[in-house]
Amino acid sequence: MHSIRRKLSIIILVCSILATVLTAIFVNITISNKFSKYMLDIQNKRNDRIVQYFEEVYKRDRRWTKDSGSELKHEAFMSNYCITLLDGDKKLVWMMDPNDIRERDHFKVLDKDVNKGVYNTTNFPIRYNGTTVGYVEIGQYSSVLLSAEDINFKLSINKGIVASIFLSLLIIIVISIYASRQFSIPIKEVSNVSVRLSNGDYDHRATVDTDILEIEKLKGSINTLGEKLSQQDLLRKRLVSDISHEIRTPLNILQNNLEAMIDGIFPVDTDQLIALNDEIIRFGKLLNNLDALKEFEAEIVSINKEVVSLDKLIALVYEDFLVASKEKSINVHYNAKAGKDYTIIGDLDKLKQVFINLLSNAIKFSDYGSEIWINLTEAKNTIIVTIRDKGIGISKEDLPFIFERLYRGDKSRNRIEGSGIGLTIVKDILTLHSASISAKSEEGEGTEFIIEFKKA
Repeated sequence: MHSIRRKLSIIILVCSILATVLTAIFVNITISNKFSKYMLDIQNKRNDRIVQYFEEVYKRDRRWTKDSGSELKHEAFMSNYCITLLDGDKKLVWMMDPNDIRERDHFKVLDKDVNKGVYNTTNFPIRYNGTTVGYVEIGQYSSVLLSAEDINFKLSINKGIVASIFLSLLIIIVISIYASRQFSIPIKEVSNVSVRLSNGDYDHRATVDTDILEIEKLKGSINTLGEKLSQQDLLRKRLVSDISHEIRTPLNILQNNLEAMIDGIFPVDTDQLIALNDEIIRFGKLLNNLDALKEFEAEIVSINKEVVSLDKLIALVYEDFLVASKEKSINVHYNAKAGKDYTIIGDLDKLKQVFINLLSNAIKFSDYGSEIWINLTEAKNTIIVTIRDKGIGISKEDLPFIFERLYRGDKSRNRIEGSGIGLTIVKDILTLHSASISAKSEEGEGTEFIIEFKKA
């Protein structure tokens, strides 16, 4: 197993070395081929020049002698090739000894780049007035002759290529180390965070900065996951506490009252039995709500679809709560424009339960003499219902969790009776109707619920 930094560095380095070496090889081959072609062109021009020179010599002397063109011997010797002059019948006029150039110090250096011991000759005819009057034979130990300057030029090119390879590799190593750090450090931290989250440390977060979009998204996702896991862990702990509290309270009341009756402290009369029955009813409601929640989570709840007029439905619920609102001197304002189309497709009874729960909570969490507003409006393709109160409000810490099952904020937990299931059921019912619900609230200022339905 290798770290991502090491793996990435090795991959970048290997690919870069291969690319650099292949490029150097191709450049070297190309330069060598072009250089050889260039030298071959020069050699062909030299051969043409030698032939033309002998043609001029014969034109001047009209015959061959031991001295005809002998002045070329020095040039040939210095350039590492040999000249042999033949007459028209291919009889020898004069020739240079190939062994002479093999003894030269310069040729010993060149010998590394030529086929040692292989002497090649080429015959060229010498013409005068369209008649072949002789032949010049040019011999050398390589198909292309290179001078000391040529050899040094090729060596300098090769040295330059090698130097560029090493310089490129050095730059690549530096870049690969930097690039691998840019990738590996944030990924390593995100990996460490994910391991700590899997081990139950939900408070750990990735804090490394990166300008790589995908890694930044990954970091954001793992941090969001950590937040949600932390929230769910908190919900789980509070869920156990809430269930214990909701079940233990009526049982303790029943047990204490029954023990008091058995001991003769409380009389066994109608009033006491009614009080005990009320606790049993309360306990039964809790179990019924839990059963309802279980059905929603198991997705076995079906809805009876029909055309529902939201304005008429909300008006009925509003009238049902007039008595309860008057008991706390709360003014409920219902606003819906006449003549508008507020119809949707849904289950009338379940939607009624939604507004009963929301309006009941609004009254429950509002103080005496407060106000509640129910507003019904429409947009292009949606119908929006808002229910706003001026009650105790919800803290910023509790607001993200109000639709979680059995969740109750600290204020409502201590001051208001309830099970913490109502809003969960509300959200589940609205989800079945492809509707959405959200909440805005400030502690001590009140709460507003916004519901959006799709038009029929």
